[in-house]
Amino acid sequence: MPFCLSPAVPYSCRICRKFRFLVSFSTSSALKTVAYFEEADTHVSNYPELQRRMQSYATSGDFSNALCTLNLMKNIHGKPTVYDCNALMYCYLKSKNVCWQELFEMYVGMKRFGPRPNASTFNTLLNGMLILGNLKHAIFIVEEMCRSNFVPSFSSLSKTLKKTVEVGNLLEALTVFELMLRYDYYPTEPTLNKFISMLCEAGMVSKAYFVFSVLLRKGYVYSVYCYNPILWVLCKSGRSYTALQLFYLMKKKGFVHNVCSYTALIYGFSREGLPDDVFQCLDFMQSDGCKPNVITCTIIVKFLFDNGKFEEAMDFVGKMQREGCDPDLLTYNVILRELCHIDRLADISEFIRVMDQKGISPDSYTYAALCGGLLKIRKVGIACELFLDLISNGCTVDAAVYNIYFRCLCRENKSREALSLLKSMVEAGFKPNNVLYNTILSGFCRESNINEALELLDHFEWDANGPDVVSFNTILSTACRLGNSAIIRRILYRMEYEHIKLDAFSLTCLVQYFCTIGNFSECLKLMESMMHNGPTPTVVTFNMLLHNLCKNRLLGTAYRIFKNLRNTQFLPDVTSYNILIHASIRERNHLLIGQLLVEMNRQKLKPDAISYGSLISGLCKEGKISGALQLWNQMLESGLIPSVVIYNTILQAMFQRGKFWGILSLLKVMVVEGSQPDEVTVGILNQAVSNGWIKRFPKVAKVLEWVISNDFRKKQIKRQ
Repeated sequence: MPFCLSPAVPYSCRICRKFRFLVSFSTSSALKTVAYFEEADTHVSNYPELQRRMQSYATSGDFSNALCTLNLMKNIHGKPTVYDCNALMYCYLKSKNVCWQELFEMYVGMKRFGPRPNASTFNTLLNGMLILGNLKHAIFIVEEMCRSNFVPSFSSLSKTLKKTVEVGNLLEALTVFELMLRYDYYPTEPTLNKFISMLCEAGMVSKAYFVFSVLLRKGYVYSVYCYNPILWVLCKSGRSYTALQLFYLMKKKGFVHNVCSYTALIYGFSREGLPDDVFQCLDFMQSDGCKPNVITCTIIVKFLFDNGKFEEAMDFVGKMQREGCDPDLLTYNVILRELCHIDRLADISEFIRVMDQKGISPDSYTYAALCGGLLKIRKVGIACELFLDLISNGCTVDAAVYNIYFRCLCRENKSREALSLLKSMVEAGFKPNNVLYNTILSGFCRESNINEALELLDHFEWDANGPDVVSFNTILSTACRLGNSAIIRRILYRMEYEHIKLDAFSLTCLVQYFCTIGNFSECLKLMESMMHNGPTPTVVTFNMLLHNLCKNRLLGTAYRIFKNLRNTQFLPDVTSYNILIHASIRERNHLLIGQLLVEMNRQKLKPDAISYGSLISGLCKEGKISGALQLWNQMLESGLIPSVVIYNTILQAMFQRGKFWGILSLLKVMVVEGSQPDEVTVGILNQAVSNGWIKRFPKVAKVLEWVISNDFRKKQIKRQ
């Protein structure tokens, strides 16, 4: 019940004091009130005059005098009636000085002493509370009305639901909705659509589906706008196939889906990395006579970019334009970001020119996409120049773009310059957020200026909650990397003082520290504590421990820990197996290598390029070139591209065993696969050419000399 003010009994004194027409006037306060009215007019017995006076007091917000005037009506037989009480409430609610407590006590008095509230009483109170926006009390009145065996009107409940939805009070809206169902009332279409949409936005998916399914069964789902929000929230939360089931259910019931319905599914499938479903849904959409809009197309373009299909994405953009769907600013932002990632700076200029011709002005997201993309491909200098051009041209940039610029400066070891700029911005009225402060801290830590970073931690004007766990982790990770135990202790003490709990990253840093100083016993204790008390270690933490154990020739210990953790809910990844395989190859533990490969297969983990690289390297060291080549072929068949390191490993093994024709064959494959030879490759070939044995194979020698002089050297010059 929304108003558990207190039980009815404690209110009896106050109620009796106000409802003097209901009880004897024996109390002193009652006598004072009567005396006051005797002085004012002791012989008023004109009922219409008392009604007028009561309503006048109530309309002016003087509830006490209005109630006392109501009390005087007791001198008239059969008065006051429930209609007089309702009139007082109605007039009082019209005033601008309404106290709910006064109305509540009057209502309780009417229930206990009479006249009993009628339907008009409840409707008066309910309408008044709705007008005043007092929804909590409005719902209380509705519930009281139901408990008193009165049936609320559809209009009153519909208004209450509409108001609760408008202010976003979803829990109370659900209460009103259930009351409406009790009387077979159903929300209007606009209210229902907004209600379901807001439930979805608040993450209350099960409640949204409850409202939708109840009305669907009763035939009161009006249109596609009712269930589209549910489709979207399901697709955003990784439940696209559940959304698809709902999609087909509504189609079966005769509903016509719109572009928003299809776009939701396409978004969900792309988010879950399901290309077949994405394009099947697009085909189904077009065959159904529904034309994709710019949002649909932008989602697909981004999906293709994220999956490394640049040319297909650009072809799709061209197709969009041919079909009359011109890219908007968001589409261009996605394209510009991808062009930055693949280092196509000339194309960026062309697209910006096209945007200008179409009258599309870049926004802060455009600048963030450009600067962030350049930063990602380590074009830090160009990103800085772009930012300075933006500032000099008077472009408005937000905190996100400033943060990218600060990251650029910090990447170039210009943390002090970044700090100086931040200070001047603060003096000019700019309010930094924690992300900006953390970027500066990260820059100082990157340059190993950890003591200065610690001072900045104390002097920055953080937001109301102070530095966050990222701030402390930034310094803690550097201290652990440098093995600075004094700073580590200071940070841990400060985190405890600030009531900031260590997270998985913090504890991973400590694991790294203990591994660095060789204190594996303490490291294992920390891991055990994390497993039992939390936070749960990530696979990164686990792999870091395995790597350091193997690095220190403790393969047996690493494998025992690996087996123990594998028996828990913790699942190792391919990197975990790669670490152990690499160590096993180094120690020539062939039995363990076989066990690890079998376990990988059992866990449905596929070897990656690193796995193959380690195995090929091990076979080459043992002179098993045919076995290495078999693995190399398997790698190609699996769609993995061997790195130049793998090619160099096999080439070196072939050279050492005089397999010069094999070298030529492998070089041809390198060219076909597009693998770029490096200095190590050239060194191996130079050794082969200068070797005395190769004179027995003059054709091979000539080919190698030609390759070195006409191909690799040119590539070296290009790199220079």
